[in-house]
Amino acid sequence: MRLRAYLAGDVLGHTLAVSSVLLAIILTGRFVKYLAEAASGKLAAEILLPVMFYRLPGFLELLLPLGLFIGILMSYGRLYVESEMVILSACGVGPAKLAGFTLAPALLIMLVVASLSLLVTPQGVARTEALLNDPQALQGLQLLAAGRFQPRGDDGTVTYASDIDPEAGVLKQVFLYAPEGREADRSVAGVTVAQRGSVVVDPGSGVRYLELRDGYRFSGTPGSADYRVVRFGIFGQRLPDAPSMARSEPVDAKSTAELLDSNDAEDRAALHWRLSLALMVPVVALLALSLSKTNHRRGRYIKLAPALLLHLCYLFALASVRTSVAEGDAQAYQMYLLHLGFFALAIGLLFGPDGVKKLRKA
Repeated sequence: MRLRAYLAGDVLGHTLAVSSVLLAIILTGRFVKYLAEAASGKLAAEILLPVMFYRLPGFLELLLPLGLFIGILMSYGRLYVESEMVILSACGVGPAKLAGFTLAPALLIMLVVASLSLLVTPQGVARTEALLNDPQALQGLQLLAAGRFQPRGDDGTVTYASDIDPEAGVLKQVFLYAPEGREADRSVAGVTVAQRGSVVVDPGSGVRYLELRDGYRFSGTPGSADYRVVRFGIFGQRLPDAPSMARSEPVDAKSTAELLDSNDAEDRAALHWRLSLALMVPVVALLALSLSKTNHRRGRYIKLAPALLLHLCYLFALASVRTSVAEGDAQAYQMYLLHLGFFALAIGLLFGPDGVKKLRKA
């Protein structure tokens, strides 16, 4: 029991450390991407942290198996380098018992991954999509940045405000450029300047407008002196939609219960993908155990690169089969055949050609 607890604690400690580092890298990269979208006016800054929080389970369900894989390689590699594995072998701890000790923390990680992939991640994806598709976040003051010219939509509209008061919902010193069409094969542009403005919603149609007050509107053809100047008290400019942020509900946002009741090929592929994420945990644990064998001359990191390549091949093969199942070119059972193939590979590397017989005897 002490040996089991020692090995499990060492493996889980390395798994937690590796997973934390990988998660920090992934979150940093994704946060930079969202931050760039917020800076360009495509995403509201207020929803950055909620979106990152809701995406967290989706990252963890992929990182935890990889973290366990690397954690076992590092933990057992240290035991081999420091000759502790030689002592364990002399005490009767063979590959079969070592596999049993390794599967104990692997099953714990498997339960966590299953909970994430089947329950938590779909809810997080659904809430993320709700935030990204929220019209209040898509076309409100949240997307405007003070002192910056920002394109709006695909029609060439550009807005600028020298100062923004989010609490009062007021923009100050507003500039608005919007193309108005063509006359005599020449483009007609409209430039509007106003002292202040605000975003309003038409209660009937739900269309959003930038309502400007106390300003001037200049319209005409660039390069000519034929301009029309209008002074106004209130002027409304319809805000264009943001098609780049319009997202349909992905299959990953559907609950597991919905996938179970669906006969759609894409839904079935997503369901078996979620189950596969959990099933791959004990398989990669045995693969890591078989690849961790080393000695003090070669070091504990000698097999890290080929082991990671094998893990990536496993994951990419699963993703490829999922795509084929979703497109109707493959059957879902092929995902489980893939698990079985990598499990057989792990047993073969761990015990040799007669690995299954040795496992039965143990």
